[in-house]
Amino acid sequence: MPVIPGGGNLFFQLVNARYERGSMILTSNRGFAEWSEVFGDSVVATALLNRLLHHAVVIQIEGQATVYGSMPI
Repeated sequence: MPVIPGGGNLFFQLVNARYERGSMILTSNRGFAEWSEVFGDSVVATALLNRLLHHAVVIQIEGQATVYGSMPI
């Protein structure tokens, strides 16, 4: 599902304001290669990834998601 028009730019502004000033924790169920499609703009996606991945530790988790409402107690 793509982000609303202009949403990628707003998110970049937030990330850019935090860049090298503090920590951020982000989660995504999309690979980095899909971010251009999600944000609707490859330039914005590239700029975001540039800021987010500089000094980053990326932890990739694979496997099936668990829906907690369906787990027995």
